[in-house]
Amino acid sequence: MARKNEYGDIKEAEKVNTVLSDTTSFNGIMKFKTSLKINGKFNGEIISEGFLIVGERATVKANIKADSVVIAGEVKGNVEARERLELLSTGKLYGNIKTKKLKMADGVIFEGKCEMIRPDMDKQVDRSGILSTSSNSIGVV
Repeated sequence: MARKNEYGDIKEAEKVNTVLSDTTSFNGIMKFKTSLKINGKFNGEIISEGFLIVGERATVKANIKADSVVIAGEVKGNVEARERLELLSTGKLYGNIKTKKLKMADGVIFEGKCEMIRPDMDKQVDRSGILSTSSNSIGVV
């Protein structure tokens, strides 16, 4: 079981590689492979193969795609967390969620829609009955 830390249950949160401090403002597209913690202001788009922490005093206006996301501050934008999204009690999210695992603390502000990804979602079935997988093979259901 993952050890609890100040940023929830995501154990990797203890090993943050990059921090945007509370005196930092960033506008643009941020791409990274490991970890990022935002304590300041961010405006743009975030794409990651790792995890993102939005600190308690952070304000983020961006669509976010990452493996894991912890939100303690404010996010305005859609969040796609491929593995896990955790909203801490001080977290505010104004946007849609798409994730496999979701944890929300008491006190969270969330305005948007939530789509839970099932583990078998790499196989999509459309209304015609055609099954397509991520390997682009096609079969009939």
